[in-house]
Amino acid sequence: MSEKQITALFDEWNQALLTGDPKKVTALYETNAILLPTVSNKVRHNHAEIEDYFVHFLAKGPKGAIDEANVRTFGQIAINSGIYTFSFKDGSSLQARFTFVYRWNGQRWMIVEHHSSKMPE
Repeated sequence: MSEKQITALFDEWNQALLTGDPKKVTALYETNAILLPTVSNKVRHNHAEIEDYFVHFLAKGPKGAIDEANVRTFGQIAINSGIYTFSFKDGSSLQARFTFVYRWNGQRWMIVEHHSSKMPE
């Protein structure tokens, strides 16, 4: 798996955000994925909880852009971590650190872990 193929998974996720449909975003996560979201203190443990987060996040009209990506692959696992910036429909923006952990399920790469935290400074 190439670095370009793994970074393209972020583009797929970002395109799902742009649809405004939380189900489309949630479908990119494994059913037992963990989401540690940017703008919520609650850990999300399953599709229902992940979808609930995206209902609220997508209402802000987010669009993401990667500022720095660091891709590593380990067989059926791939990790992309770095910094991304979200712009919102109200004109505001938010820079955050991210880690996406993907697992190849035999058909496609699925998000099994997604950690996003606002930059501290």
